[in-house]
Amino acid sequence: MLNMLITRHQNNPKAKFLNAFALNNLLPALKTEYPWLKDAESTSLQVTNHDLIEAFKQFFQKQHGFPKFKSRKYPKQSYQCKAVHQNIKVVDHHHIQLPKLGSVFCQSGRLPVEKIKSVTIRLLATGKFYANVLVDTDIAELPKASKVVGIDMGVADLMITSDSIKYPTIRFDKRLSKKKHYWEKRLARRRRQAKKEIAWDKHNKVPEPRELNDFKNYLKAKRMVAKYSEKIANQRDNYLHSITKKLVEQYDVIKIEDLKTKNLLKNHQLARAIANQSWRKLRIMLEYKCTWYGKQLVTVNPRKTSQLCSACNYDDGKHTLDVRQWTCPNCGSNHDRDINAATNILKATA
Repeated sequence: MLNMLITRHQNNPKAKFLNAFALNNLLPALKTEYPWLKDAESTSLQVTNHDLIEAFKQFFQKQHGFPKFKSRKYPKQSYQCKAVHQNIKVVDHHHIQLPKLGSVFCQSGRLPVEKIKSVTIRLLATGKFYANVLVDTDIAELPKASKVVGIDMGVADLMITSDSIKYPTIRFDKRLSKKKHYWEKRLARRRRQAKKEIAWDKHNKVPEPRELNDFKNYLKAKRMVAKYSEKIANQRDNYLHSITKKLVEQYDVIKIEDLKTKNLLKNHQLARAIANQSWRKLRIMLEYKCTWYGKQLVTVNPRKTSQLCSACNYDDGKHTLDVRQWTCPNCGSNHDRDINAATNILKATA
């Protein structure tokens, strides 16, 4: 479909851009021309057409680059099926009914109880398959707490609230760094050795030269690196989920800084520590949980939040990162740098 749209534009630049419905009408003819398309689940092809059109829209709006062709080398492989005539069913904790595949063994915790809209089957670099089930359901709002809080993001502490509560930073990347580095070294060495053997095959004109995926030791090291990366990500997500749920339960209005993480990552001395904090993911979690549970999330400009006195609003100028406490020369108030910033965020308007 992508190739067809590119060729169509080259032949007639003034031709009207097709929508997903028009692309779906071409599927029956394509299945006749390419019988192997019948092996795929029918609604998954429609979803692919929809995703292609959305990718073009984002390209036209200058949000992303030009759509790319699918690649089997991409570490995350997935496809999505729509729920039609109960073709998708979660039977129990150990079986899920999927189109074309039938009843598949699975392991799950809480089962979806409402109407299933779609399922996305994803293969990760670790070799694990996941079925992400999208469910249409109503979420009950949490009771109102009549409390407002300002939150300052940090590196030494993940979050500092205006109530003087500090949520510590946990370096999940360092906990497993030795084991991950052990396999990263072996992955690099095995990749280097495999490339030498591939070059030897090509030099000696072997009829079917080997590829990287033909070397089992290389694939084993690659899976082990992916395994530890996934474990680090899962531990971090679990920690963020527990904190964000607690905040949404305790406060009705949550104010946070509108941080530009991309710019902060340019500081090479703190880039790894900032990336470990996952501030962007933390904000996304707060956004959808506040929407779910009837709470409000407000973003404020972070400018001067750490240098203004929260008591008298005096601007004491910039402080270096090693200054964790300072005294206001105007009113004499002694401030913890992070709690003072959180208080200023609480007072600020969006």
